[in-house]
Amino acid sequence: MCNTCGCNVTKGNEHLIQGDGALAKTAEGKATIEVLKNLLSENDHQALHNREHFDEYGVLAINLMSSPGSGKTLLLEATIQALKSEFSLAVIEGDLETENDAERIRAHGVPAVQIVTGTACHLDAHLVHLALHDLALAPLDIVFIENVGNLVCPASFDLGHHRNVTVLSVTEGDDKPAKYPVMFRAADVVLLSKVDLLPYLEEFSLERAAQQVRNLANPAPIFSLSAKTKEGLEAWFDWIRQEVAAQKLRVQQGKTALPAMQPDGARLHGLAHHGHTHSHA
Repeated sequence: MCNTCGCNVTKGNEHLIQGDGALAKTAEGKATIEVLKNLLSENDHQALHNREHFDEYGVLAINLMSSPGSGKTLLLEATIQALKSEFSLAVIEGDLETENDAERIRAHGVPAVQIVTGTACHLDAHLVHLALHDLALAPLDIVFIENVGNLVCPASFDLGHHRNVTVLSVTEGDDKPAKYPVMFRAADVVLLSKVDLLPYLEEFSLERAAQQVRNLANPAPIFSLSAKTKEGLEAWFDWIRQEVAAQKLRVQQGKTALPAMQPDGARLHGLAHHGHTHSHA
């Protein structure tokens, strides 16, 4: 986990612990623990401001999380093709290296900002803040944030977004929610992707995968779909439409929404939900 391995130091927040940075000096003998704790606190402070920016312009921010190769980018491409006539969309892409995914998104006529994290296995609020400098939020309805492929660390970092989407492909095995509970507890919606491959993967059960999520006491909607064949995509699109409408209503009422947080993540970050709304609508 990032609170012990130190991978929560990213290109976006490293200035805090370097030179004369706000967190560069810590109590003797407690440097590592104190720095990591303070970085988490700084992350949540930045996330608050990111969310305020999204809310100021009425933008819904959706964080997509999964292991590498689950089909997040192909899903985004299918989503853009279907919804770009209804909504103004943009994408923030997170990868350790290359701009490959951002280039795929731009080919569909949608703005995309690539975040290259280097060694960091997740996005954080500081990196997203830097990306927002390159996005004009005023004309947008939705910003999709495609997180780094990783089933552990991304779930513990608030980016300033509103909803978490966890994607599980049928090629990964239906026991992943049990093996990686943090990620699936943090889901506001779970997408079981690449269902067009089910005829070749008899060992994968959609029912078992869904039950694994329910065993985590997560009531989030679960949709089975294929970005390749378009099977099941309409339920996903309807969920997005509902979330956009809910976000616009919240903005009118002066409210916001926090994404689902797994219990340990909420405790580590000390998130205060006062004045916020949260549901698995």
